[in-house]
Amino acid sequence: MKSQSQSRSAQSPALRKTAQWAARVCLLAWLVMLVAGYFVDGLYWWGWIPLGLWLMLGFGVNRRAAGAEAGPVTAATVEAVAVGAPVTGRWKALNSPADKVPSHGTRAYGQAYAIDITAEPEDGSRPGFGWWPLARRSEDFPAFGADLLAVAEGTVVRAEDSQRDHLSRTSWPALAYFFVVEAVVRSLGGHRRVIGNHVILDLGDGTYALYAHVRRGSLTVRPGDRVRAGQLLGQCGNSGNSTEPHVHFQLMDAADPDTADGVPFTWTDVGVPHNGETFVVAAAVAKRAG
Repeated sequence: MKSQSQSRSAQSPALRKTAQWAARVCLLAWLVMLVAGYFVDGLYWWGWIPLGLWLMLGFGVNRRAAGAEAGPVTAATVEAVAVGAPVTGRWKALNSPADKVPSHGTRAYGQAYAIDITAEPEDGSRPGFGWWPLARRSEDFPAFGADLLAVAEGTVVRAEDSQRDHLSRTSWPALAYFFVVEAVVRSLGGHRRVIGNHVILDLGDGTYALYAHVRRGSLTVRPGDRVRAGQLLGQCGNSGNSTEPHVHFQLMDAADPDTADGVPFTWTDVGVPHNGETFVVAAAVAKRAG
């Protein structure tokens, strides 16, 4: 694995964690005041204060290290860390840092350069989006149960697979529920509820790899385990803040997503695929990566 040092934001880890907690408290206060406003005259309008503070705190998180994280990432990016791909087979990229940074619209939880990928063994093999059915089983998606591989030699620092895999949110009504209700409630639970089941690897040189939305009960590693490049870690799932089974992968500069900044990556023999781009990773490539 090729790595290069990443500059940390001027914000201290303690300040970042405090800001995360303050944002959740403001959001919870707004929700409580919103409901109580139906029973107490005038309280509804006071609720806009914590809502405004929540938005301001979120804006501050997204402004973090903005100058260092501007522009797309390519294989030629000087600061990108080269690692192997976390999967094998044919996949399609979504929310890619090759098209915009931050790729998911936020720098929170170290995901400025995160990427989502979903399995498509053949064109049309992944269920489409529409009005019906309202939701689908995770097993209907080819990504569900796909192997997750170590992108480089490293040490497991976090591993959790106790959260359930939920139904897909691949219809317009389900997507509205996802954004208006589910995403808000999950944000109150912090990064654990957002990223769902996950595993974090320490790759050395201050670089950490995070795999999110892992399948419940599928992890084959635990904290402290030493892994080699290409080793099986677990399976792709649909836990946490996820609309369908997919792999959310990112590099960051700390083991704690609450305090981490995103780190650019490039996958060996793949690069950084653009949104909607399909790519194929052979098993032999994955085994020699790193």
